[in-house]
Amino acid sequence: MAPAPASTYSAITLNINGEKHTLSVDHRTTLLDALRERLDLTGTKKGCDQGQCGACTVLIDGRRAVACLQLAVAVEGREITTVEGLADGERLHPVQQAFLDLDGYQCGYCTPGQICSAVAVIEEHAAGWPSAATDDVRPEAGPPPLTADEIRERMSGNLCRCGAYVSIVQAVAQAAEARTETTEAAA
Repeated sequence: MAPAPASTYSAITLNINGEKHTLSVDHRTTLLDALRERLDLTGTKKGCDQGQCGACTVLIDGRRAVACLQLAVAVEGREITTVEGLADGERLHPVQQAFLDLDGYQCGYCTPGQICSAVAVIEEHAAGWPSAATDDVRPEAGPPPLTADEIRERMSGNLCRCGAYVSIVQAVAQAAEARTETTEAAA
């Protein structure tokens, strides 16, 4: 007698935007589909479904990831932040506010992924992580200036079909400046 086939479903608990959600998912369910279809967190958008456009970018343990290529079962126990989890009550996250102030969106479809990516970009830069556009990558050189070229390179995994790139770069720069001012004031 052949052994019973293993189940292709698991009960998992996802920590999303500070709340725990327990659900049963097929092992092949992507984080994107779990967010949108099972948890009704529709801010994260399904664009290419191949990891190339960045519309589904979320933060996992503070680092950006495309949710369409991430299996839901693989992120159990990790901190997942979607665009819905960035604001502090009614007060928008500085990146969200900068996108609003500087028209860093047009149709808005890519905006949630752009915003999540920008949040991570600002933190990566502040931590001194270099990009492909960074001239001096030596650790002792410190964070490179966050120029438009640096921002463009760091945000290059997020596509905008409307072409709002100029405003997106300005919004990231404004939010990064606000972060710097807040950090310096707290020191």
